[in-house]
Parts: sequence; C-alpha cells; structure tokens
Amino acid sequence: MKNLIVAALAATLFAGVVHAADLAPLNSDSEPDRIDWSQLDKKFGPMPAAPAGLKIGGVSKTLTNEYWRSLGEGYKSLAGKLGVSVAYQAAQSEGDQLGQLTIAEGMVTQGYKALLLSPQTDANLQPVMEQAKAAGITVVNVNDAVIPQAEHYVGNVQRDNGVRVANWFIKNRPEGGKVAIIEGQAGVYAAVQRTAGFKKTIEENGKFKVVASVPGNWDRQLSYDAATTILQKNPDLIGFYCNNDGMALGVVEAVKAAGLQGKVVVFGTDGISDAYKSIAAGELTGTVDSFPVLTGEVAMETALRLYAGQKLPRVVATPQALITAENYKQYQGKPEDVRAVLLKAAAN
Repeated sequence: MKNLIVAALAATLFAGVVHAADLAPLNSDSEPDRIDWSQLDKKFGPMPAAPAGLKIGGVSKTLTNEYWRSLGEGYKSLAGKLGVSVAYQAAQSEGDQLGQLTIAEGMVTQGYKALLLSPQTDANLQPVMEQAKAAGITVVNVNDAVIPQAEHYVGNVQRDNGVRVANWFIKNRPEGGKVAIIEGQAGVYAAVQRTAGFKKTIEENGKFKVVASVPGNWDRQLSYDAATTILQKNPDLIGFYCNNDGMALGVVEAVKAAGLQGKVVVFGTDGISDAYKSIAAGELTGTVDSFPVLTGEVAMETALRLYAGQKLPRVVATPQALITAENYKQYQGKPEDVRAVLLKAAAN
C-alpha cells in the first residue's frame, strides 16, 4: 500500500509539471507580471459580489505562530463582510509537511471553490495544485514559501525584508562591524530570499562582515542557543538579523543574558504583537512588518476576483515596513486604520 501511495504521489507531481509546462517556475520576488495590492480597485474595479454559499478554504503552516493566526483573521474578516464561508486549518507544527498536505488534499474533495495555500516548503503542496485544477478550484499561493507552478501568488517581496534591515545598519552604524544572521528553515524560499537580501546589501557596503549565518528553523529556543554561541565567539558583534520575530525574540533573550543589551541590536521579521511590545520596551530594535491581517484580506480579495473570472497578474504584492522605536506607534491600532496608513504611503 505504501508503495502505491508513493507511486501515486510521484505521478501527480509529474502530471502537475506537464500540465503547467507553459508557466515558468514562479519567483514571487522578481515575477514581472505583478500588481501592487493598492492598485486592484483602480485597475480592475470594485470586487465582484460573491455568490451565496461560496466556500473558501485556507491552509496555513501552523497556528502556533501569531503571524499565521493573524493571516487567518484577515481571511475571516473580509469573508465575514461578504457573507462568504471560510475554513482555516493548519498543520500541527511548521515541520509537519505531510500533515499539511493531507489537510489541503481533503479540502479539494470537500466542496471548496477556492483554496488559499501557505505551504510549509516550496514542494510539499505542489500535488494539490493539479488536483485542484482538475476539480476547477481556484488556488492562490499566499506567503511565504512559493510553489513553483503556482498560477497566482499574494505576498510581499521577501528579499526586500533583508534589504531594509541592511540599509538600517548602513545608515545607523556607518562605522560598520560584525553582524550575524539567524535564518529560517533551510531551503524555504522566504528564508533564502530574506537572508540573501540582507547579506548582499550589507556586504556590498564594504564595512560589515557577516560572521555567522545559521538556521534557527523558525524556533525561538534554537535561535537563543545559536545566538548564545555566536556571541561567545564574537563578543564584539554589533547586531543580528533574524528571518522571523519568534527567532528574534529568542536572540533578544540571549543578548540580555550575555549582558550586551544596548550594544547588540536585533531585528526580526513579521510584525507580531510581541515584537511591537519588545520594541516599545526598548529590547528588540526593530522588525519588518508584513501586515498579515491585511495580507489575508488581499489574498481573499484576490481569490474572489479570480473566482469571478477576472484576469489578474500572477503576483499581487502586499506591503511591508521597517518598524522601530521611532515609528511603531503609527502602525498600531485597528486593521482598518493600518490599511489607511499603508494606502496613503502607497499613494506617495
């Protein structure tokens, strides 16, 4: 039986590649067929009315991470306003690739008309793409791993996360120094792109040296341990860049334990509430907020527009901002208030 399952999975993967051969493998950061989220209404008009009883499924990485819970809030917020039924499920952990695949395949057979998929890796949900296509189900790949044959993707420019933090170092630490990177899960698109953006930008400046770049696997404790080791080997380190906020908060604890708070800066990514609290407390230096609630709303809107037959660009880019003690207050508040701030920024 096990061999039959493996053979079936391999056949599905092969069929998906053949069926989508006309699509180049998606690189969501560089794909030219794209539109900014703020331009959807302007270029495609108001969102079409959703038919009564429409069911949409969301499959996320995990609900143990606040970012993914917030993304689901965005799905449900817009769906609730439009009378759309949405189910949001996730794997038990960020490493449960088979569990996530099982959830997504189940939704294909349960009458959902559109699926919003946030894969564990770039490959683990690829079999679902062909299954959904054969069933006439609209599929949107939503942050942050990228399914190569995805026809539509909603999310931010991952590489730019790292670039923004590197530019902060260049501006605020002009003398340069040693820095370290705590990466996400090895091989995952978002982790690779965020790390590459930071590393290339800061090394091109010529005054900084990346002395360590190690996976933290999105885990706070692992990142604490990694940061502790890095600080022991590099007591003159000036800062860390972390691929998500959970890891960054673990690094903050390591910096405090080493007695280096105020000397070693720490940046994260995602903009979760605990990151904002840590910034307000003067501990975490900053985060690149990718506004998950808004991203969820935009992804839901994209799915509904596609279901209605609109021909959207392959990528709908969502916003992000570097958050520090200087500006964090303007990005706090109700989602609609944050949306207004971001729309104003996009118009300038």
